[in-house]
Amino acid sequence: MWQFTSSIPVVHKHNDHAHAKPAITNAYGATGSGDDKGKESEFEDAETNSSIFHCAVAGGLGGAIGDTAMHSLDTVKTRQQGAPSAGKYKNMLTAYRTIFAQEGVRRGLYGGYGAAMLGSFPSAAIFFSTYEYSKRKMIDDWQVNETATHLTAGFLGDLVSSIVYVPSEVLKTRLQLQGRYNNPFFDSGYNYKNLRDTISTIVKTEGVGALLFGYKATLARDLPFSALQFAFYEKFRQWAFAIEGKDIGADDLSVAGEIYTGASAGGLAGIITTPLDVIKTRVQTQQPSSADVSSAKPLKLSGSLFGSLRTVYTSEGFFGFFSGVGPRFVWTSIQSSIMLLLYQMTLRSLNNSFSKVEKLK
Repeated sequence: MWQFTSSIPVVHKHNDHAHAKPAITNAYGATGSGDDKGKESEFEDAETNSSIFHCAVAGGLGGAIGDTAMHSLDTVKTRQQGAPSAGKYKNMLTAYRTIFAQEGVRRGLYGGYGAAMLGSFPSAAIFFSTYEYSKRKMIDDWQVNETATHLTAGFLGDLVSSIVYVPSEVLKTRLQLQGRYNNPFFDSGYNYKNLRDTISTIVKTEGVGALLFGYKATLARDLPFSALQFAFYEKFRQWAFAIEGKDIGADDLSVAGEIYTGASAGGLAGIITTPLDVIKTRVQTQQPSSADVSSAKPLKLSGSLFGSLRTVYTSEGFFGFFSGVGPRFVWTSIQSSIMLLLYQMTLRSLNNSFSKVEKLK
């Protein structure tokens, strides 16, 4: 039977019983008691023997499939954040129906999908491999505290992978905001023919540096999100163990428990960091000062994070910070659960396959 864990690294409370054997911790925080040889063997097969390459492949597949499943909601969120004065996008369900009816699936709800996939697999692969390497190095070689290790490894994984995912985010958000080419239903100020035209036009008219628009804003969103998600998940997981009557460090949460706690932590962290996500989207989709800006477009933001927050508050009020909060909540809740379930399944499958090959030698 598959055993799944949350996408967020977890610090575990081990038993204080005098004769309890050390808990065995897998790559993403699930623990098994040393008293249970079956569980110990399973964890060793699934995690201890996982090469960094396996982690990269499994993480890349999980990230790409998770992003694919939730891309349409991300498009709705981008429209709400990038065109706050467009009334037809105010409500999540109304926006979803409107985009589908007027622009269809491929260039409407899934506009920018090619750009998303350009960065999704490689960035997820880089994140998981960097995270795993850093985590193992810090815990096994340097005996660093688990909490500090998980936070530092997550930070490093996100920082290294940002080199790939930030340019793809710029391309994706612009194409999502634009929708179909020569869109008669919404004037975003952009009109790219396809992904190749998007890249060439941006480089030609704005320079290569434009592909990194919102780099600081993206990191300002992602780092707090990861920290909050980690903290929430840790607490929610403790509650889940208590509800299920299980012992942390000796038992495993049910699959449903892992999914619900991970989704709750991701969703809550997503809501809280929505203002930073709004700024990130606006910075990456705003027009050059010389462009003919549509009335549906928000005011141009400054290069400062706090200056940008002040501009949004002045022009749109407090609720402007939470444009697209509905789609973001759903996206952060579901995407992380999908990604990790697929990550664990793929990782276990790879490990089992290679283990069988090794036994035949």
